[in-house]
Amino acid sequence: MRLMLTSCGIETETIKEHFLHWLGKSPADTKALFIPTAAINADAIAVLPDCMDDLLKCGIPKENITVFDLHRNMERQELQTFDVVYLCGGTTAYLLERINQTGFRDELLSYIRANGLVIGVSAGSIIFANNLPGNLGMIDTKLNVHTPITSFIGKVTFPLMDTIDLSDTAAMLVSDIPDDVIIVEH
Repeated sequence: MRLMLTSCGIETETIKEHFLHWLGKSPADTKALFIPTAAINADAIAVLPDCMDDLLKCGIPKENITVFDLHRNMERQELQTFDVVYLCGGTTAYLLERINQTGFRDELLSYIRANGLVIGVSAGSIIFANNLPGNLGMIDTKLNVHTPITSFIGKVTFPLMDTIDLSDTAAMLVSDIPDDVIIVEH
């Protein structure tokens, strides 16, 4: 399991270093699945080029990035061909609704449990926390994004706080709940 929860994606060199370490292969050979589904309002749509740029600035070629908007399910075998899944921000409830209604939930959770790498940005992070009913249940707390300060930096101790705050320059790295969860910033 390799889950990187962020407010703004690969916003800092520290987050980029963790991403590339977890990727474990040349970015030039990486296949990425880019999911912009949550971007249903003007503000979120305006940020989509920055999200795509996260993958490009890490060295993933544009031709290796597949855009998938969750209008259908993706079978497990197809999903497993991607080295990373990037879930963009926007409207959390809509993203979660599409994931659950299309059946993508089971495929995504299986991908994660099979050591798949997922980057969540804003709404794409919140879907893994306890903020909404029907969430993906990967962290047993609420998650606030785009906060002025991050709750804490370093190894997460359990049980978790009621709410974890992530600033725009922080990432929560979840690899084997509850054994290895850390929050990095800057």
